[in-house]
Amino acid sequence: MESKIENIRNFCIIAHIDHGKTTLSDRILELTQAIDIRQMRAQTLDNMDLERERGITIKSHPVSMMYTAKDGETYMLNLIDTPGHVDFSYEVSRSMGACEGAVLVVDAAQGVEAQTVANTYLAIENSLEILPVLNKVDLPGADVEAVTHQIEDVLGIPVEIPLYISAKTGEGVEEVLEAVIKHIPPPVTKGRDATLRALVFDSVFDVYRGVITYVRVVDGTLRVGDSIRFVSSGQTTQLREVGIFSPTQKPVELLEAGQVGYLVGTIKDPSEIKIGDTVTSAKDGTTELLPGFKEVQSMVFSGVYPVSTDEYEKVRAGLEKLHLNDSAFTFHSESSIALGFGFRCGFLGLLHMEVVQERLRREFDLDIISTHPAVVYKIKKNDGTTMEIDNPVLLPEVNHITQIEEPVIKATIICPSSCIGDVMRIVLERRGEVVGTESLDATRVILTCHIPLNEILIDFHDMLKSVSHGYASMDYEPHGYQISDIVKMDVLLNGEVVDAFSCMVHRDKVVAYGRKICKALAESIPSHMFKIPVQAVIGSNIIAREDIRPFRKDVTAKLYGGDVTRKQKLLKKQKAGKKRMKEFGQVNVPQSAFIAVLKGKSQND
Repeated sequence: MESKIENIRNFCIIAHIDHGKTTLSDRILELTQAIDIRQMRAQTLDNMDLERERGITIKSHPVSMMYTAKDGETYMLNLIDTPGHVDFSYEVSRSMGACEGAVLVVDAAQGVEAQTVANTYLAIENSLEILPVLNKVDLPGADVEAVTHQIEDVLGIPVEIPLYISAKTGEGVEEVLEAVIKHIPPPVTKGRDATLRALVFDSVFDVYRGVITYVRVVDGTLRVGDSIRFVSSGQTTQLREVGIFSPTQKPVELLEAGQVGYLVGTIKDPSEIKIGDTVTSAKDGTTELLPGFKEVQSMVFSGVYPVSTDEYEKVRAGLEKLHLNDSAFTFHSESSIALGFGFRCGFLGLLHMEVVQERLRREFDLDIISTHPAVVYKIKKNDGTTMEIDNPVLLPEVNHITQIEEPVIKATIICPSSCIGDVMRIVLERRGEVVGTESLDATRVILTCHIPLNEILIDFHDMLKSVSHGYASMDYEPHGYQISDIVKMDVLLNGEVVDAFSCMVHRDKVVAYGRKICKALAESIPSHMFKIPVQAVIGSNIIAREDIRPFRKDVTAKLYGGDVTRKQKLLKKQKAGKKRMKEFGQVNVPQSAFIAVLKGKSQND
């Protein structure tokens, strides 16, 4: 699809979660007639069932549109809709690598929130032209003037041209496209006759076509039949298909400098493609990599195991294909005494972990069990060496450890002034500290906090929303390590350690946490023919215990009359049988028990 370079605009839409990015994308698709009106639906670009069910964007979605502006020129607009949740910020940073500008959407009723600030700074780091847009101006609670001041004061972005829109009704969307054409610069390129250079910013796996690579062409052209090379990995392939997103994949004859599209070669192995790599010609191509993306650091780790050991290779294949589509998560093989062979996976956050696990179940039809989430601890040993562990099973013996350091995050919490006391309370309960406060406006404040990462994994975000009546928002980033009194807690079932339930807990909270896990397991594991003790232990010290009561069989029901010794004889025989069962019986742990422990509460809560 030919288009003059000066008439191409590459931009992404960024915002806090639920501020209307995807709805604005829908209106732009309608306005540019990129999709037939009969095919339009809410969240058009969100093509995963999981995205539509949760009402959130998980993956970045590119789309190319042709738009005739008021000046009479026809422009190619390459739009990328991005996620808003902090766990998917890596998706946002990759999208920005393929753009020259960003449309920053701010809810006129809720104003600037934590992820608005984070995404703005990300756009500034990528040297993007930022275009602020106020959405939902038709709501009764919209305060356009106050939010405009917030954008200027908090984000430092001058609102020279006020763009007030309602993405739901389509009001003002045409003015946004005109502003994109006027203020976002065209791509910078050496030309379409230059040596081919294209940036890989995403990829997916197709069962029939193999690896489909998403690229932004910087210099040169891509044609069907060309032989190309991936500079970083050295892989070469011949192009079978190139195309654009309209919004579904649409094959074209060639992709030219400045355009965003996809390419399909002969590569079938997902591990051969690296996000951030550079595509060039197989002959006389460049050896210089384009500025790619920084390596993402996983913050939360969890074990993923197949319910049936026969599906181990199937799980591995699913993880490899999903890793191609989402390079922000990592995995490597591990084994567990209780669960057998599986994988240790690293994620950017708890929501990211839930989404990846749910995608494995849905997209690859895998029956998996996940273990309790953990973070990376630094262990300093007596011999002066330091090691990092992401699995409690790998913790050395206590007498070999000098100190344990846990990761800390720097959290930015924006909340109403009336809730500041409750927010501070839950931060202090999670062993955090508030290091700074700043007024955002007359009704809201910004709290800067340092909190151990382990303390926010399970339900911190839920509690934050609860105490602020849904008005608080949070963004966080790594902030180094601190020395803490961390201990390893094991869980015994029928006297045997179940390593899948082992976890690292602060000593002050270990007793309460042990009781909670024992209660959750006692209510989740079904009764067996013998009594099962559930114990939480630190070393050899039992700190909590619950019993799973056995099935009761009335062995004396068939007796009638006779001496009492007949009844005592049967009960004594049953008691001996129960004892033998307890020695040789196996405890079956259902998947619901792992889910109950993951949530840290009993099913009856």
